[in-house]
Amino acid sequence: MSTTNGVGGTSSVLDQYQFGQDREVKGNDLGKNEFLELLVAQLNNQNPLEPQENGEFIAQLAQFSQVEGIEKLNTSMETLLSGYQSSQALQASSLVGRKVIVPTDKAVVDTSETFKASMVLPVSSSNVYVNVYDDTGAVVNRINMGQQEAGNISFMWDGKDASGNTLPPGTYKFEAQATYEGETKALYTLLPANVDSVTLGGSELMLNLAGLGSVPLSHVQVIGQ
Repeated sequence: MSTTNGVGGTSSVLDQYQFGQDREVKGNDLGKNEFLELLVAQLNNQNPLEPQENGEFIAQLAQFSQVEGIEKLNTSMETLLSGYQSSQALQASSLVGRKVIVPTDKAVVDTSETFKASMVLPVSSSNVYVNVYDDTGAVVNRINMGQQEAGNISFMWDGKDASGNTLPPGTYKFEAQATYEGETKALYTLLPANVDSVTLGGSELMLNLAGLGSVPLSHVQVIGQ
């Protein structure tokens, strides 16, 4: 370990610490133990005729406290991050295979059973409806809702076309519209989707939805069975 100057002047422990940081050391970087050793060495080798000023000594003790505090903070952050990642993994495993409600206009529909979804109507309207499109972009049916009050409006589709024929399972688009303020306006739709898998990493969980792709967990409105 480098030593401080003897009689004739002392070298600040901060200078020694900075020097120690620039050199190569085995294991971790120069930490609180090495810093304390340098401080003690400085006290042992200071000029007795010109002892270190109290203010300077207190400042160096504060530096030591800061080094120790940063080390403890790093340890705490590592523990917190580890706990957060474990929580994410647990949360991810519980979502796979479940159904969620997300803001989208497309859904994978099993036409052998009734499809249930909802829309958001900002104001009351006398004419609310939902156009249903197949994966080629052709309109296959219209769900007439008539007059509706403002709010979250549920709607259902029986999986049939306008002629009453049951359509094949697949991905369908739902275009909700309403007439208000003298215009026909598009509405915000909330549709169900199955979670195939979950991607960990980054700042947020990404849900990989069947037939729809990935969406952030924060976009999920409801988590079902």
